[in-house]
Amino acid sequence: MRRRPNYVAGAGSLVWLFLVGLPLYVLLAATLRTRQDYAENGPVSFPDSFTLDNYTGAFDSGFGQYFLNTLVVTASVIAIVLLLVPPLAYAIVRSRGRATSAIFRLFLLGLAIPAQAVIVPMFYLISEAGLYDNLLGVILPTAAFCLPMSALILSGAMRDISPELYEAMAMDGASPRRMFFQLVMPLSRGGLSTIVVFSALQAWNGFLFPLVLTQSDSTKVVTLGLYNFQTEHGIDIPGLLGAVVLSMVPVLLVYLFARRALVQGLMGVGGK
Repeated sequence: MRRRPNYVAGAGSLVWLFLVGLPLYVLLAATLRTRQDYAENGPVSFPDSFTLDNYTGAFDSGFGQYFLNTLVVTASVIAIVLLLVPPLAYAIVRSRGRATSAIFRLFLLGLAIPAQAVIVPMFYLISEAGLYDNLLGVILPTAAFCLPMSALILSGAMRDISPELYEAMAMDGASPRRMFFQLVMPLSRGGLSTIVVFSALQAWNGFLFPLVLTQSDSTKVVTLGLYNFQTEHGIDIPGLLGAVVLSMVPVLLVYLFARRALVQGLMGVGGK
């Protein structure tokens, strides 16, 4: 039996495509046109001529340094999360003690504490430690706020590993360390990819910690660069949007390469 076309669904898809596509068109088209063309013809019109000056101008304004600083912060946060969270999640899943459960619940209280609530004591702590206006002073609190959610995600992925696999390795004489590296880590690829993407997004899009804990241009990150770019150039919308597009590229690349494992991790199926 031939199915009748669903015109309502088709119309809804076209409306959704328009709502999503129009802002993307305005964003990308604006970065390829001059400031005068944008001011005279408006954001929706097609560019009279194409130019890459908005992208090169962003780097000439110091955006390259902000970009590099953000890469350092993001890579460092991911490294800290990957170093601390897998052993922590493994201990949470495999331990049956009440102390471990209590520590895990206390650890998860971090999910209920917003960064805005602790930014003042964090400022004094970072200043007393001599890390103010230093990238390390941004890396440490950013990683700390990524740990609770990352531990929750990865422990959920590790719980999906069948107990029979642990028993089989135990009968083979495997130590807990060997189980961790040869069994748990390979089967938790989905969860690991999820916490990598989550940590990368948190670090790359971070604004509050860099705003409060840094001051000089040499330690500014992309989000602060966009903020200052807007203040500096005022109505130079094409230049600002060019910097926005540049800041989006690394996050999109991370998502494109890790999207399948990310979806699996969020569905709770881990690496199985």
